[in-house]
Amino acid sequence: MAQDQQEQTQVKKNGKSQKRDYIFAVGRRKSSVARVRLYQHVKADLVWGEASVKKGDIFVNQKPIAEYFSGDVARKLYTEPLRVTNAHQQNYAFTIKVAGGGPSGQLQAVISGIANVLDALDTDKYRPTLKKKGFLTRDSRIRERRTVGMGGKSRRKKQSPKR
Repeated sequence: MAQDQQEQTQVKKNGKSQKRDYIFAVGRRKSSVARVRLYQHVKADLVWGEASVKKGDIFVNQKPIAEYFSGDVARKLYTEPLRVTNAHQQNYAFTIKVAGGGPSGQLQAVISGIANVLDALDTDKYRPTLKKKGFLTRDSRIRERRTVGMGGKSRRKKQSPKR
């Protein structure tokens, strides 16, 4: 009996109870999933992919976010949660893994993930403004599945003969 308790305490110590140096959140849109890590205190040896991460950086799938989502419109969209909450990008570093869907769905998943990680960082300070602007509400619209007997499309009806 005492040996079983001793083994359980060792498992708890060796399990996933170690302290992480980042805050984690997930953003979803259509079939895209973005896993976001926010680093408040960036260590000097933090490397993600080939690049070293420092404060003010946002990396998506091991590329700078400006390279992954090019264009002024995309930049305005993914910096909007930071702008609304007055959480300056220079204070934090973000690493994001996004998978599934297309460019638009991935961008919206990243925006949702950034908003969720800011909410997890300081709920009392950031949640009311993010909630008011609609960043914490998940857009659950997804592609309608193809149904059997519809001629290959989701909403199409098979043509019926006239006579």
